[in-house]
Amino acid sequence: MTTASVTKNSIHVRGHAGAGPPGQDIVCAGISTLVQTLIRSIESLTDDTITYSISPGMVDIDFEELTEVSRTLVDSFFIGMSAIAQAYPENLRITGEP
Repeated sequence: MTTASVTKNSIHVRGHAGAGPPGQDIVCAGISTLVQTLIRSIESLTDDTITYSISPGMVDIDFEELTEVSRTLVDSFFIGMSAIAQAYPENLRITGEP
């Protein structure tokens, strides 16, 4: 099970979804894509500063004050993660709200 914690100043993702064998897990692939897209979008489309750490089974994204554009990107990330959690509730649990 993957857990994602979304707060006002951070996003933390932990664990492996376990929806398939490593390299074939569509839930992990979806989560990874959303996380990496969020990071790259904030870096490319805004001047906001974020810090992040990515390693197998773990992502930490921390930020302070975000512009409206970055906040919208975080909201979009949350919508995508929520859609995955609704489709695969046994593989992804989300706590908190942006």
